[in-house]
Amino acid sequence: MGPVERLLSTSAKLYEHLSTIPNGDDREEFIEKIDALLDERGAIIEELKQSGKSLDGHQLNKHLQELDRGIQERLQKVMTEIKTDMKTLQQSKKTEQQYLNPYSSVRVMDGMYYDGKK
Repeated sequence: MGPVERLLSTSAKLYEHLSTIPNGDDREEFIEKIDALLDERGAIIEELKQSGKSLDGHQLNKHLQELDRGIQERLQKVMTEIKTDMKTLQQSKKTEQQYLNPYSSVRVMDGMYYDGKK
């Protein structure tokens, strides 16, 4: 199998892997697999660049471009969901901290007495 076919195969695997986004504990494995597939795909693209082969006239070029667009859209969805979860987590941490120590953010000095006499 040539590098173009391997690129197509790896891209298809990545596209399929991104079809469903898991929640909870499975997310870490999901992200690790995405990272591994992206690394593999990047290595194949680098190999193609070094060999000097161009995909412009290749018959699979159009299919690869469609896969790439789909992969980018799905990766964007994954990023958006992760960002949303991170914001929710930060907000819940802040709320929990306010519940545990409700006066930590109060900076008012009411009730303090300074004696000016010496």
